[in-house]
Amino acid sequence: MTDAAGRWLLPGLISCHTHLSVVFPFSDTDEAENPALTAYRSAARATAALTAGITTIRCVHEQNRADLLLRQAARRGWIDAPRILGAGRAVSTRGGHGAGSGCAQASGEDEFYAAALAELEAGADHIKIFISGGLASAGEQVENPEMTDGEIRGAVRAADSRDSYVVAHSGGSAAIRQALAQGVRCFEHAYQLDDDTAALLASRGAYVTPTLCVTRSETWMRANGFEEHTIANAANAADEHLASARRAIKAGITLLNGTDYPPGDLVDGVPVAVHELFLMAEAGLTSHQALQTVSVNGARLLGIDGHVGQIRPGYAADLIAVAANPLADLAALRDISLVMQAGRVIRDSRVPAVAAR
Repeated sequence: MTDAAGRWLLPGLISCHTHLSVVFPFSDTDEAENPALTAYRSAARATAALTAGITTIRCVHEQNRADLLLRQAARRGWIDAPRILGAGRAVSTRGGHGAGSGCAQASGEDEFYAAALAELEAGADHIKIFISGGLASAGEQVENPEMTDGEIRGAVRAADSRDSYVVAHSGGSAAIRQALAQGVRCFEHAYQLDDDTAALLASRGAYVTPTLCVTRSETWMRANGFEEHTIANAANAADEHLASARRAIKAGITLLNGTDYPPGDLVDGVPVAVHELFLMAEAGLTSHQALQTVSVNGARLLGIDGHVGQIRPGYAADLIAVAANPLADLAALRDISLVMQAGRVIRDSRVPAVAAR
């Protein structure tokens, strides 16, 4: 970081678990929605994320492949959006955790291979699957495995054929160990992670995106119309979720910042991605380690660490600025005064808005 004109510069933030098209409450999702409406909703959230300082996002399921559409629009200069690495549609078992959200659905190894390959051929950068239950539905259990070895293997085979990787929604340790054995190397949530599984993940060089904000954002959930059973599920999972993140930290797993919610939305007055950063520090990361989760760690997983995630000569000028040293106090990120992407000023609170453009 460099002190520039009285401000501290950091790399633009990287959010590795993003849904731009998600509808709240989840039960309001219309799987037959016109793709144009999905794109409009997603575009607004993408622009909000960029304005908040999130210059790169990894989408891990968007209805109607809205992430891939927005990526094209951004490259043509039609919208302001973060750099997008997208999954297109996630692939779910029929009736599994992804049911009802516009996912591709499959059963058996061959169908999962074909469905995953279809997303890659559509332009996806990675494949998203659901290996266990989650918190969204009444009666859902995060520890219940939802995929067979063959189904997981089918998705991994497709990803391997395109030099890509699989990212897995994951609740309990049994499903995580199952997926790790089949070649999955990135896990989301890890609501119930035991010490032995954490050690195994660390030894394999796997990545985990804890998304602690999922179980620690009740006020935001209520403001966005979440159903009571989802709020209750999140609250009931909160203590073990935090304990699992602490086990991951103790084991030395490489952690990523991700939100599950649109990362530019505000929770307690800060963008969700910054809220998540604070939560990861509360779980035990040092300020430096917490900042790495939202910069170099994400860039490395996404395969863009040769030009994104650091402030170095030859790297993309994705930058944010704050008034104080965030290594001394992460609270400095409560006020991001400057956002640049690829050298272009997106927002600078110290100059008039017209001049900043």
